[in-house]
Amino acid sequence: MANLALRLPKNVPGDFFVDSTCIDCDACRQIAPATFSEDGDFSIVHHQPETDDDVRRAMMALVACPTASIGTTEHHDAHLGIDAFPEQIADNVYYCGFNAESSFGAWSYLVVRPESEGGNVLIDSPRFATQLVKRIEAMGGVRTMFLTHKDDVADHQRFADRFNCQRVMHADDGAQRLGVEQIITGEDALNLDPDLIAIPVPGHTRGHAVLLYRNKFLFTGDHLAWSPNRNSLIAFRSACWYSWTEQTRSMRRLLDYDFEWVLPGHGRIHHDSARKMRAQLERCIEWMKMR
Repeated sequence: MANLALRLPKNVPGDFFVDSTCIDCDACRQIAPATFSEDGDFSIVHHQPETDDDVRRAMMALVACPTASIGTTEHHDAHLGIDAFPEQIADNVYYCGFNAESSFGAWSYLVVRPESEGGNVLIDSPRFATQLVKRIEAMGGVRTMFLTHKDDVADHQRFADRFNCQRVMHADDGAQRLGVEQIITGEDALNLDPDLIAIPVPGHTRGHAVLLYRNKFLFTGDHLAWSPNRNSLIAFRSACWYSWTEQTRSMRRLLDYDFEWVLPGHGRIHHDSARKMRAQLERCIEWMKMR
């Protein structure tokens, strides 16, 4: 729980607040934009929740916060936030919540599928929180865990131990050292099953990969995200740990595929038609070439 003594001065007066342990991961601003906004290197409460739904969304942000930097001065039922996760995004795709500090608050996702289709897929690792683990268990557990890159592995080992799932990760991001069961090598795309394609996209890290589900949902880790400020798809030039040249080159590889959703670990989710997504991707590549 956040420390009232560390309450940031730019929070508006009232019940909910953010303290100075905030790492500016953006999770609360995505989950509850009516309550939280950005102020420099922190998130703050810019408007206190008014409706029941506002309170529920703010409590979801509190639960998801990787550093427990969100607090309240009044009592609220924690299950308002806890029981909201995993939260459905679209179809059988869910946002896990419970973001992990060790992944700098990166988002993780769950694809819920019957065993006949290969079972559930967890993309990157949330915190290993008892409440979340029980919910995932009730939804069918985890058969496959896809790790996009080494930054966002968080509690992957605990999830692997609990669900006896097969982890998938690229060799160039230390998959063998991490004990990953299925290791991707090279730059060729790999069909994990009829609905899942792993696509190596080096750049942010040497072994970064994205996961395409049903030619509709693209789980992009830290490779590609939506920017509401620029109203376009973007890559993170200031957070490219391996090679911007390689990331620009590997981004072109995604032009070979159709997708309607970009679901990143960091940055904003975006949904549009496959045609418009392709146009956005082309625009992003041209922008990257000039950086």
